[in-house]
Amino acid sequence: MKIFVFLCVIFMSFADVSASQSYSPSNAHSHNDYEQKFPFKAAWQQGFGSIEADVFLDKGKLIVAHDTKQMKLQRGLDSLYLIPLAQVVTGNNGYVYADTSKKLQLMIDIKTEAIPTLTRLVEILKGYPALTTTSTLKIVISGNRPSASTYHEYPAWILFDGDLNASYSPEELNKIEMMSGNFQQYSVWKGTGLLPENDKARISAAVQKAHEANKKIRFWAAPDNINSWNTFVSLGIDYLNTDRVEALATFLKQYPDRTFSGSSPHKLYTPKYRNDGLEKPVKYVIILIGDGTGLAQWYAGYTANHAALNVFSMRQIGLSKTSSYDSYITDSAPGATALSTGKKTNNRSVGVDHTGAKLTLLPDIIATRKMRTAIVTTGDFRDATPASFYAHRSQRSDYKGMMEDLAKARVDVIMGACNMRQYDSAAAALRKKFSVTHSLTSVSSSSKLPLIVADSVAALSMERGRKQWAETAFDKTISLLSRDKNGFLLMLEGAQIDHGGHANKLPYAVSELLDFDQVIGKAMQFADSNGETLIIVTGDHETGGLTLTGGDYESGMINGQFSTGGHTAIPVPVFAYGPQSQLFRGVYENTEIFSRILKALKVAR
Repeated sequence: MKIFVFLCVIFMSFADVSASQSYSPSNAHSHNDYEQKFPFKAAWQQGFGSIEADVFLDKGKLIVAHDTKQMKLQRGLDSLYLIPLAQVVTGNNGYVYADTSKKLQLMIDIKTEAIPTLTRLVEILKGYPALTTTSTLKIVISGNRPSASTYHEYPAWILFDGDLNASYSPEELNKIEMMSGNFQQYSVWKGTGLLPENDKARISAAVQKAHEANKKIRFWAAPDNINSWNTFVSLGIDYLNTDRVEALATFLKQYPDRTFSGSSPHKLYTPKYRNDGLEKPVKYVIILIGDGTGLAQWYAGYTANHAALNVFSMRQIGLSKTSSYDSYITDSAPGATALSTGKKTNNRSVGVDHTGAKLTLLPDIIATRKMRTAIVTTGDFRDATPASFYAHRSQRSDYKGMMEDLAKARVDVIMGACNMRQYDSAAAALRKKFSVTHSLTSVSSSSKLPLIVADSVAALSMERGRKQWAETAFDKTISLLSRDKNGFLLMLEGAQIDHGGHANKLPYAVSELLDFDQVIGKAMQFADSNGETLIIVTGDHETGGLTLTGGDYESGMINGQFSTGGHTAIPVPVFAYGPQSQLFRGVYENTEIFSRILKALKVAR
């Protein structure tokens, strides 16, 4: 009796394929490839792992066609597939792809009687030794096939597509390359919304069955869109069946950058809410700016952290409209200048109005009350967002001018990356005014103020090893500023969330956001320790036009798509905590954040 056999070691290796394998265009199957505008060439150029051609035996010729009507075109298997394949194998010194690790499966779907058609195919293929001897091409027979008991009679380079509903002996399995099934037998799902749970269970069982036999799996007649591709990847389906060659190739090429799984969620601080939203005096103001952070970025982090974020425990919430003076879509310079001055300005301008005239900055205003100011960033402190709190320049790229402004600014602590050695006179002026160190580890609670920490570690991403730099910088800054009893303003920027958006790399953006949220937890803890701290968390704009297309709270998996490599006009959330936090509810221009901070401090302009 035939049985679907598998060994225990095989089971152990393939039981969790969906969790272990990575996806690329090698997981793409070009269904009815001959109907593409450029048969073979389009899928091969995209690096597909499988290409399908239907064939009819007609007077000794193998004709590629979907039906008898298409047969009239008399397009031969040789000209469409075998000749171009042999050419690329020869051109790549015996490999299908220049990347010698990549393989291709040529699936030949037989539409006429199995044995004579396959016999003729074997005869023809013997004339293409480049194809039958390369280790990077597998020729797989589908459609009408001879009895599985005769598979062993065919050459070693002829393999077969298995039927998910059939049972095979171990000998027969040796000649089976993969397993295929009609998706419609498992579900009538069209690829919109969620795959029904019962259907998902049936499909998962089929995937497990194939993987336990050490075979890859494909479903034909399956939905063919981004939502279905995401679903099939999550189910561990090895080959994604498509008629949309370029779209699926783009999806799979981007997939590693569009998916993130948060394996170790960070613990949240439990807020006390004792002073939250109350009409009480404010002595300390902490502004936390997630550069490029919109609601989608926050929710991606929430999902990746297994349905938990510190910022989502804040109860006072608003929306900030971020357009600049001269553009519907802002950049960081006017976006942050609106927060530091209460004025709209042109894109690329920091600390000046749309005419180039200097504006009064928030640190200058609070200095009249002898409050100190600190600026901390997980990027370069010459970048637009931190510079908007100390500089006055019409061009955000005027770094030398920014350094000259910093030497005159009312800033007590500034931390981030910066190569100060390239500025001769400006650096000299800065060293004359500030104590300068190039390592955060050298800073203690007794360090002399004003202080510059130009630490290159700040510019590292979390993925490259920045680790707890931001949290440590926050703690040390609070310790330094708390020596003075007149209060302070701390602006801390999560700079590289924006970088992840520009690069369209979801793992980059989410890992940066999760780091930023841990600083938020520390800020809330500090606020609860004194009852006089107002925290405002917002973004200067949204970056990437992120859309979340799938996720799972339990596993911390999130995936999404980006609509742009630049900024968008999407309003960004404003979260507030502590006394006077109620002022930040509603929908308003970003300039209102500045005004409401002054109102919370009872400072008249």
